[in-house]
Amino acid sequence: MPRPLEGIRVIDWTIWQQGPVSSMMLADLGANVIKIEEREKGDPGRGVARASGQDVSSMPNFYFEAHNRGKRSVTLDLKKPEAREVIYKLVATSDVFIQNFRPGAAKRAGLDYETLRTHNPKLIYASGSGFGKNGPDAERPCMDYLGLARSGIMNAVGGPDDPPMAVQGAIADQMAGTMLSYGVMTALLHRERHGEGQEVDVSLLSAMAWLQGLSVAARLMIGNELPRSKRDSTFNPLWNHYRCADGRWMAFAMAQADRWWSDFAKTVGIPELIDDERFSTMMNRGVNAAALIEILDEAFAKRSSEQWCKDLDAGGDFIFTLVNSVTDLPDDPQVRANNVIAQVEHPNLGPLEMLNLPVTFSQSPSEITSTAPEFGQHTEEVLVEELGYTWDEVAALREKQVI
Repeated sequence: MPRPLEGIRVIDWTIWQQGPVSSMMLADLGANVIKIEEREKGDPGRGVARASGQDVSSMPNFYFEAHNRGKRSVTLDLKKPEAREVIYKLVATSDVFIQNFRPGAAKRAGLDYETLRTHNPKLIYASGSGFGKNGPDAERPCMDYLGLARSGIMNAVGGPDDPPMAVQGAIADQMAGTMLSYGVMTALLHRERHGEGQEVDVSLLSAMAWLQGLSVAARLMIGNELPRSKRDSTFNPLWNHYRCADGRWMAFAMAQADRWWSDFAKTVGIPELIDDERFSTMMNRGVNAAALIEILDEAFAKRSSEQWCKDLDAGGDFIFTLVNSVTDLPDDPQVRANNVIAQVEHPNLGPLEMLNLPVTFSQSPSEITSTAPEFGQHTEEVLVEELGYTWDEVAALREKQVI
């Protein structure tokens, strides 16, 4: 079956995670993604695993593989005019150009939107930035951690007495990259309908603000963000998590708590508290939340998580699930049943597992067609097959250290 973006060519001048995630998503959806890398060192993401002390000779560089699958790699020395000419030729017949360098870097390299649109007025030019392209901090350097810090999310996770807390996994990069691909596809649709290209910009700051939409909405409309809460005294004890006898945690999300309270108390083994005045209504349970949570902590500590799942399923239509770690995810039967993880063959390491795109399509499914490219693996292929260079011209570029 055809994939949604087959026939779309993307020039990917990105590094680290934010930009590469965006172009990787487009590649999974069928786009022909050509990754432009600095001639000598390439995308610094190639060195992340090695820099952290890992022996990458017999294991994948998970950082680079996850963000660059399905692409082709071309190496160029963009300080040389011949290299920029290669880019201009590619842009002339491409649909999308993506970059996530510090604002100002693209202009200095001759790869800004105003320059590239002269070669292709219908080009979609997508930029990923730290703090946005306008404002006093537009040109400040930024990485994922600062996206977490500036967006407020470090003061949203944890409890009210905790210091600012980071979130693992470079989620600001991941979120901004995802939103950038959303912007690219929307701009492609606009071009199809109205015939014009445009510039698209997503920052770590804007993407992480969007991720916290409900709390930001509260701040904007009523003057207060949604506060951090303590697990041992949160207002609704039926919107909380409890530790089981085997150390696993069980999470509940019963917002209309009065609807479930009676069956829940019976199932947990505290039927005597159903009509207890302290806990008989949601408001009363909120006022006495600390006392009830202490009782529930003792109750949940008496059975294993497996037993609790069986008992809760038998006791009522409760809204609950186990609390996973990332380590648990690949073994979660729901993850496997819904193809959240795919297997792809690595040319040197054999089968690797990677996350699929989270969106499924009945008629045009996404697909991971290949692992990340070797450094400069497709330089000659792209020059000859995509741009029509002769082998003598390719040799001359190599002699001049352009490629």
